[in-house]
Amino acid sequence: MTVEAHKETLGFQTEIKQILDLMIHSLYSNKEIFLRELISNASDAADKLRFEALSDDALYEGDSELKIWIEVDKAARTVSIRDNGIGMSREEVISHIGTIAKSGTREFFKNLTGDSAKDSQLIGQFGVGFYSAFIVADKVTLVTRRAGLSAEHGVRWESVGDGQYSIETLERKTHGTEVTLHLREEESEFLEEYRLKGIVKKYSDHISLPIVMPTTETDPEKNETTVSEEVLNSAQALWARAKHEITEEEYNEFYKHVAHDFEDPLAHIHNKVEGKLEYSSLLYIPARAPFDLWDRQQRRGVKLYVRRVFIMDDSEQLLPPYLRFIRGVIDSNDLPLNVSREILQHNKQIEAIRGGTVKKVLSTLENMAANEPEKYAIFWKEFGRVIKEGVLEDHGNREKIAKIMRFSTTHDDNPTPAISLDDYISRMKEGQEKIYYITAESFASAQHSPHMEIFRKKGIEVLLLAEQIDEWLVMHLTEYQGKSLQSVTKGQLDLGSLEDEAEKQEVEKAQDALKPLLDRLQAALVDKVKSVRITYRLTSSPACLVADDSGMDASLERLLKAAGQAIPSTKPIMEINPQHPLITALQEETDEARFKDWALILCDQALLSEGAQLDDPAAFVSRLNNMLIAMRNR
Repeated sequence: MTVEAHKETLGFQTEIKQILDLMIHSLYSNKEIFLRELISNASDAADKLRFEALSDDALYEGDSELKIWIEVDKAARTVSIRDNGIGMSREEVISHIGTIAKSGTREFFKNLTGDSAKDSQLIGQFGVGFYSAFIVADKVTLVTRRAGLSAEHGVRWESVGDGQYSIETLERKTHGTEVTLHLREEESEFLEEYRLKGIVKKYSDHISLPIVMPTTETDPEKNETTVSEEVLNSAQALWARAKHEITEEEYNEFYKHVAHDFEDPLAHIHNKVEGKLEYSSLLYIPARAPFDLWDRQQRRGVKLYVRRVFIMDDSEQLLPPYLRFIRGVIDSNDLPLNVSREILQHNKQIEAIRGGTVKKVLSTLENMAANEPEKYAIFWKEFGRVIKEGVLEDHGNREKIAKIMRFSTTHDDNPTPAISLDDYISRMKEGQEKIYYITAESFASAQHSPHMEIFRKKGIEVLLLAEQIDEWLVMHLTEYQGKSLQSVTKGQLDLGSLEDEAEKQEVEKAQDALKPLLDRLQAALVDKVKSVRITYRLTSSPACLVADDSGMDASLERLLKAAGQAIPSTKPIMEINPQHPLITALQEETDEARFKDWALILCDQALLSEGAQLDDPAAFVSRLNNMLIAMRNR
């Protein structure tokens, strides 16, 4: 039967055109990685066929011996990589080959620098391995058919990397995919079989199915030609081998295969559990965060195997969302081969594997933090904000997660978080009972907040929290190592035994002496604040705003409102510094209209010092200008 071809010429996304341009102009200094990437894609296709065939053996179509073939045609100047894996339908070709990653595209191009070495890392991080074919080829042809579809559903995709590609329907008897690279004139080295064999051994020896190269032998006496297949790799699952047998290079190359990354990982975790429950895991911590890290619905990076047989990709049951950056494999000896995602959700063995794996990852990070601080600083910069999510969602490991977190504090006022809670506790003042913190919209707002004045005066260290996740963090992390966490912007200032009794008595006296002023301020600001009181937390500022002990921090309230959350507005408490000249001047102000203007200015200044936006900035400027004019005319 002959199928009527349905051929279209389509244009790439703008992003792909830019990627291809970078590829074609020799972005990569290491061109040979194109073979690694195409072999990895073929291996993934075989894994997916094994998985789908668990419930439908007919998908093998009588060909269950899965392999990857590499063939060279010197006359045609082509190298072909072929597999008998799952293959693709026409729609899947357009979706997977004609487009690029679904999220992070804008961020990707924003990060391109023009530096070849750095940009090559970004491209690898973005997961566009198929397009590495254009490093060495001036034309790429892909022929494929999805397993389970009839022969007339074969598809040919072709492009010369000029911003367009053609796609047509054809007959293909076998399932799987074949990618043919038409090499550029200057890339003749890749037509040599020994060169390709060396690349396979270097990058893809760990692939768990045979990578073969057909060889032809002619017997002149019998005038017969025989074709045999030379296996180029060991075809043994890396995670099943003993640790002492595996080199660092092999570990790194397997990471690049499983993560589709071009850069070495930051660390690997190879673990084998024996006993009542048996499983092996080989997990990796990437050196850079993927572009879709903040999409919690995006894929996870851990593959599940059962007795070396691939079961499923991106299994969310294997690791919690706050460890979604981890890449690698988990291989169980105890799960059934036909395990489904639904079964995994309520499987005690999976729960045990998940629990053990999480503890192993956290202990690895703890060891890295203790013994390799420079490497851990890289990790925290890339993944710190994600790790903080664990405090919210993993109650059982909350203390372990808190131990590996890093913060900026007033100890060094460094915006790069580098201080642990254990570091903080080791420097606590004698008699200090609490871990003090401030949350703000920016590091500068936290650093220079009026609430910090008494703490800086007394040399009490404060955590400077300026990331959005920090607002939720402190709601769930209420204590660490028996020390409660206390916001410096909530409630009456309570420094415990660190308080100066003389200062307390002065405040109490001032509270009584200045009661008329407090009442006048309360009346002037009745629509703005809940109450007005004296404080000794201020040393140089005239006033600040604080929340009730049980109230919501102002920064969290602003964050929720900005996110469109309908929450009732709460009035803050205004605290004034009785030693400040402005407060002294206010006591002597007899003009009630001018007094109210001064009171409103003080309140607005306190808001601005927290990094907040004023409801009516024009009114604030007008009042301030009027006051300045009045002072000048006195």
